[in-house]
Amino acid sequence: MLVYTVDSFTDEFFKGNPAGVCVLGNPVPDTWMQSVAAEMRHSETAFLLEAEDGGPYSLRWFTPVTEVALCGHATLATAHVLYSTGTVPETLEFSTKSGILSVTRDKSGLISIDFPAKVLQETPLPRGLIDALGVKPVWGGKNVWDYLVEVESEDAVLAAAPDFRALEAVDARGVIVTARASRPGADYVSRFFAPRVGVPEDPVTGSAHCALAPYWSARLGSDSLVGAQLSQRGGVVRTTVRGDRVELAGRAVTVLSGELHA
Repeated sequence: MLVYTVDSFTDEFFKGNPAGVCVLGNPVPDTWMQSVAAEMRHSETAFLLEAEDGGPYSLRWFTPVTEVALCGHATLATAHVLYSTGTVPETLEFSTKSGILSVTRDKSGLISIDFPAKVLQETPLPRGLIDALGVKPVWGGKNVWDYLVEVESEDAVLAAAPDFRALEAVDARGVIVTARASRPGADYVSRFFAPRVGVPEDPVTGSAHCALAPYWSARLGSDSLVGAQLSQRGGVVRTTVRGDRVELAGRAVTVLSGELHA
């Protein structure tokens, strides 16, 4: 089986978010996929299986410790591998635990992913969450997966230094910290912490932008925005809100490819 490491939401090597992509020849056990993801040690590894009847590809995502229901950067990485290594349509479809996801590529090579919006509801933030983050929130909310904490400035996002052990006790997939951008070329900035699923800080999180895009679009009055994720590696996600869907767009580069012998 072929395996790749792809840096997503970037056009530079060793930036963005690295994802594993494993191209399966046949169905395999869940335990095997989990073991491969643990071996790869990326925040997510995608497992791709082509349908025998010509239908959508099957796509699943695993962190080093668990399967997740939706992953943006590993979906982008998978599409990049397909576009780079074979003759495939410009529009791809993936059957996933979050339904059918469609992906397109434009003439410039920008890859766009159609994801479900995950709208936030304002809610009191657990005291343990605020203590673990060490930030001063100006707004807090939660969707089906994550908490979102808006802070006063981009500098406050950069300064966040979570207690990951304490954050792991928070009952959510992860926590998004965000603010309006002060840097040129971006509308909002964020960081994403998910120690509960084995990812202390994710470099660039596509699925978090399913919440960030509708949140900031409502506040900034535009459906199309640019989000910069301020991890050490950094990356850029272009977002467009379309009703109850969010289009995430970005670029990717293949860092390595090889054969899996396990």
